[in-house]
Amino acid sequence: MSRHLLGMTMSMHILSAGEGVKYLLSSVVVGEGVRDASDALIRYYREKGTPPGRWYGKDLGAFGDGSLKAGDPVLEHQLRLLLGHACDPLTAQPLGRRFANYATPTTAVRAKAPKLPGALRLMDKSDAVTDISDAAAAKRSQNAVAGFDHTFSVPKSVSAIWAVADAGTQGIIARAHHAAMREVLELLERDVAATRVGADGGSGSVRQVDVAGVVATGYDHYDSRAADPQLHTHLVIANRVRSAADPAKWRTLDSRPIHAAVVALSEHYNGVLADHITRSLGLGWEHRTRGAGRNTGFELEAVPETLIAEFSSRSHEIQAEFERLVAQWRDEHHGHAPSARRLIRLRQKATLSTRPDKTLHSLAELTEQWRSRAARVLGTDATAWANELLRETRRHALLRADDFAVDYLEALGRSVAQSVGDKRSTWRRWNLYAEAARQLIDQRFWSTADREAVMAVVVDAAERASVTITPGEIAFVPAEFRRADGSSEFRMKHGALYTSQQNLDAEAGILALAMDTSGPTVGLEYVGRAAQRARDGIVLAQDQRHALEQLAVSGRVVDVLVGPAGSGKTSTLSALRAAWELEHGKGSVIGLAPTAAAAQVLADELGIPTENTTKWATEHGLGRWDFIAGQLVIVDEASLSGTFLLDRLTQHAAAVGAKMLLVGDRQQHGAVDASGVFGFIADSIEDRPELTEIWRFREEWERHASLRLRIGDSDVFEEYDLHGRIVGGEHDPMLDAAYTGWLDDTAHRKTSLMIAETNESVIALNVRARLDRIEAGLVDDSTTVRLHDGSEASPGDLVVTRRNDRRVRYGKSWVKNGDLWTVVGTHADGSVDVRPIGAERGSVRLQANYVAEQLELA
Repeated sequence: MSRHLLGMTMSMHILSAGEGVKYLLSSVVVGEGVRDASDALIRYYREKGTPPGRWYGKDLGAFGDGSLKAGDPVLEHQLRLLLGHACDPLTAQPLGRRFANYATPTTAVRAKAPKLPGALRLMDKSDAVTDISDAAAAKRSQNAVAGFDHTFSVPKSVSAIWAVADAGTQGIIARAHHAAMREVLELLERDVAATRVGADGGSGSVRQVDVAGVVATGYDHYDSRAADPQLHTHLVIANRVRSAADPAKWRTLDSRPIHAAVVALSEHYNGVLADHITRSLGLGWEHRTRGAGRNTGFELEAVPETLIAEFSSRSHEIQAEFERLVAQWRDEHHGHAPSARRLIRLRQKATLSTRPDKTLHSLAELTEQWRSRAARVLGTDATAWANELLRETRRHALLRADDFAVDYLEALGRSVAQSVGDKRSTWRRWNLYAEAARQLIDQRFWSTADREAVMAVVVDAAERASVTITPGEIAFVPAEFRRADGSSEFRMKHGALYTSQQNLDAEAGILALAMDTSGPTVGLEYVGRAAQRARDGIVLAQDQRHALEQLAVSGRVVDVLVGPAGSGKTSTLSALRAAWELEHGKGSVIGLAPTAAAAQVLADELGIPTENTTKWATEHGLGRWDFIAGQLVIVDEASLSGTFLLDRLTQHAAAVGAKMLLVGDRQQHGAVDASGVFGFIADSIEDRPELTEIWRFREEWERHASLRLRIGDSDVFEEYDLHGRIVGGEHDPMLDAAYTGWLDDTAHRKTSLMIAETNESVIALNVRARLDRIEAGLVDDSTTVRLHDGSEASPGDLVVTRRNDRRVRYGKSWVKNGDLWTVVGTHADGSVDVRPIGAERGSVRLQANYVAEQLELA
């Protein structure tokens, strides 16, 4: 099974010196040459490959004799000098310090392990290898950073109309994309890019200063790995800059603001691109839902979702080619069915043969394919359809900065602060900037200067509506150490940390209840009796028993149980439930969890009534589902519950005389809403109940490694690498390896999960698994239903539901987000009958609208 990970229209990846530059040269720079591409993506229309790279950035004149200008082509040897060796691309002179070569535990072991005495016993040799690895890991393991790859990708609807439009319209869209990208780069140069100077302060130089500008190389691409239209540009910002005050010396970028501003710059690009498209072509925009678990899209109104779906997945072409290859193989082998291994190879061949090679096809060839595919979906000539759209466009209101009343912008700033405060416990200016961009996305502006002026006023207002928790300056800072805006260079630009008064009040309320020991308890005699009862033959370990005793007698109205995954929290809670019911009666323990699926797991493991926290809040707001005195309310995965919801839960528990137990891991990621209170409360309780022993892993090294991974120790990846747990390579071979591993797992009846970075990869993996199941006779594809991502489902397919629906019940349960099912029947109206995976009888019907929007291949 594979799952979606969400992306952005502008993403950023670190480009490491060495391997990172090799990848850039092999996968991104695939059209280096001398052809004229001044009118990007148009003048080389008939050329093979993609256009040559172009130079960008305000500080290009600092190279060599100053002759390099924005828009000049990037030659491969220039790129190697700048990003591969940190040298001037014109003169080859070093730009500051050369890239450092850092030894890693893996390289240390590979270098030193062969030199160990051959007479060493196996255990002694293993210990010696561990010592070598630990010694290398003790040193700061890192890779030199050559640059920052910012990938700007237009929305799917823009790529779709660009793909089928005439050359003139394609040029207009490409220029709009490039203009938006340049304007975002200019914002990055003004407000994000910085370098550090001065004495080493332990985590880098102590002063953060403005730079003269940046230098970057941009590479246009026009298709995805699946050969669907995807207009995008890799803008690689070199990790070499000059400070504005000392331009004679080259330094590296301060990466902290580069990372902090990624989402804000992505959202800003969305708005600026939309402005350019509307001003140039008169096209309007709208928000579109993408189904459960996916971001709402902002797309061109005139482009139908069916065309976007056609250009988002090639499952139909892959399936047709796969079936053709299977039939051909049978014909050539006298009707014999291909083996499982042969099916995998045929699947790989079908995937590769239906995807044009980027370096072997011109834009003209791909455009012809795209127009043909679009015509089948639209039922008419695709280019004529695009021209008709542009003729029918209407005028859109374009706004100047002074069209907005000050009071309106102040109110919008408060709304921005409120929205960010609902999602985060703390934030900085770039978080507010991203939210302001989202709230202004529907407005079209005369110019980017107008948009940025309005944005600045709104974000300033949002900062005023927030509560600053960064301490003030305690010493006078001379003028020479202040930036143009008056801020101190000894502090990170836009680094002030904010929160809200509501968040502070909620945290204070929960903390007060964690200090209140007037809550219900359990006598130690009941604790002893419960602890003696083994659960599934497992006797409580010492840390589990100690935590049980603490929770039973503490009297805290709000208590915590902290423990990493695999530490035995379920066994401890089972014993606590038994003890609590001995004291307070059967049914006195209930559970809550942040998702319906997690609630079901907790209910199954502890045998208690359990519900989703959001559902409880809804019912409680209607005057139902109150807690009662003496009750123990267990909130599992509490770190995933928002602060405001936990405040509501705990205040109600205190009011009725119940006890609230928050269970989770402080190191687990937080909730979608404002969160972090679980860790705050856990840190505030002295001698908190905590489980420390790990029981889940058989390998001793993995127990310790998982704890290091839990606290964010990145050096532990070297240990996983030494034990063969990390495999790297090119995109397609890695997808094949992941799929083959999953297939082998499932063949041996193991539970296995594939996770992919993009929707495109997820769909490809799911379709591949489906086709193999069809060939194996496990899926009957004589009848199908269409799903929202363009894939199909038939009887025998494995699917996952993506939205809770309590109206559709199965036994004592109901359809939940994340539930896994087997399709047992399809119907002409688009509805399907499904059965929980593993069940042998019974089914429920999912209505056509649910299937079309909330069902996915699993």
